[in-house]
Amino acid sequence: MFSFSITIYFVDRDGDTIEAKAAVGSSFLDVAINNDVEVEGACEGTLACSTCHLIFKQQDYDKIPEKPTDEELDMLDLAYGLTDTSRLGCQVLVTKDMDGLVVEVPAAVADAREPS
Repeated sequence: MFSFSITIYFVDRDGDTIEAKAAVGSSFLDVAINNDVEVEGACEGTLACSTCHLIFKQQDYDKIPEKPTDEELDMLDLAYGLTDTSRLGCQVLVTKDMDGLVVEVPAAVADAREPS
């Protein structure tokens, strides 16, 4: 079975750019893990933490077809370095029109499962 893939660029915590191959329909968390990008995903995509927090550029954020749910927004409130264009990588699926997109990994991680 043929799976269409695109290229996504992750800017890691050190400012380095990592080129990642992404299968359309996969989550950004899976893409990060499969390409050795330092994104934790501690809850394995169950929307119980904020360790897969990613920051999108506004024009790229606007391309995401699914808007964040209330549950995702609650988890994002606990994320380190929250911005208006933050999303959880486990909740964003790759689409064909995201080819060449650049996404930033925040400088630190706040695990929403741990008390502050």
